[in-house]
Amino acid sequence: MNDAEIIEETIAFVKETLKGAEGGHDWFHIQRVFNNTLLIAKDEQVDVLVVSLAALLHDIADAKFHNGDESVGPRVAKEFLESLDIDNEVISHVVNIIKHISFKNSLSKKKKAFDSKELQVVQDADRLDAIGAIGIARTFNYGGFKGRELYNPAVAPQVDMTKEVYKKSNGPTINHFYEKLLLLKDKMNTETGKKLAAQRHQFMLDYLEQFYKEWNGRQ
Repeated sequence: MNDAEIIEETIAFVKETLKGAEGGHDWFHIQRVFNNTLLIAKDEQVDVLVVSLAALLHDIADAKFHNGDESVGPRVAKEFLESLDIDNEVISHVVNIIKHISFKNSLSKKKKAFDSKELQVVQDADRLDAIGAIGIARTFNYGGFKGRELYNPAVAPQVDMTKEVYKKSNGPTINHFYEKLLLLKDKMNTETGKKLAAQRHQFMLDYLEQFYKEWNGRQ
């Protein structure tokens, strides 16, 4: 099985597995991250098969939809990849990326347990989909999915959260901008990621300014 066939098989698997998924973590999210990954990878020296598979499988079983169990996604991805004719080193690298890609892992004060240029590329691609116009849409979609308030002036955002506090956070959706989205620009790894993030970051700032004007009845 060549690389193109492996990617084709993986796309089919992901599409089938994520049927009916929440709108911010469905196949279209995966497709956007995959496209972002290929875009960023053009300017980086990386293993294209590894970043492609990691992008396609990074949310195959997101912990937030599995009672916070962070082991499900890597396990599902590993089992799928082992069913294909793929080198064990590639499988191990992809699984490690999936284990360490999440924003919440960046909240830990511990030294990084794993890092690679491939992880940095896919991480940037995933973070780009969390900001800008798409990021705003995904944030409110998930907030609605969880039944959260749009905004509550009496509930302040929780800044400098630990990973465990972040996982349990259920504040108003607007708070998520300050707890995650507006932090991502400065967490980008690659030059391409930083450039694209700057544009999307400014869009979110403009959106928030307009949101508060409308909320408070100002012109």
